[in-house]
Amino acid sequence: MEKIELRINIYGEPVLRKKSRQVKGITERHREILSRMAQLMYSSKGIGLAAPQVGINESMIVVDIGSGLYKLVNPCIVKREGKQVMEEGCLSFPGVAVKITRAKRITLKAQDEFGKPVSIEAQDLLATVLQHEIDHLQGRLIIDYASVWERLRLQGKLRMLAKKAKEYELSK
Repeated sequence: MEKIELRINIYGEPVLRKKSRQVKGITERHREILSRMAQLMYSSKGIGLAAPQVGINESMIVVDIGSGLYKLVNPCIVKREGKQVMEEGCLSFPGVAVKITRAKRITLKAQDEFGKPVSIEAQDLLATVLQHEIDHLQGRLIIDYASVWERLRLQGKLRMLAKKAKEYELSK
């Protein structure tokens, strides 16, 4: 199998807005992508990464808030409870943070990298990170949660990121 090289796509790159396809059958290629995603997440000092962020339009995420690595395929939130507000950053939005209200506790169903069903009950930071990464699979970004005032405040940074993304696209 060829070595899979991944890079983090930044705001402005169209792949971040695409809805991810469900993975029908998990293969060695998917396991390799999940491993590379985890390596990239760790080397980038992140705590979560979704496949669209690395240019792959498939429903896969990796998450590690310090309590162990989750490699999840086709994750779906089946229950939400409570509310919490956290300031969230994103590897696809370097230098940008947005306060977001999300569920405090969630129950999630997914498959592990070998296709086995997984059920996760998460709360606090883990719940937030899982919701954030699942948003990526729907083409939803942190900036979509920003108020009008926050968007105005972040306008310069967002323009700079979009310009960088365009320059990258043109250099390919």
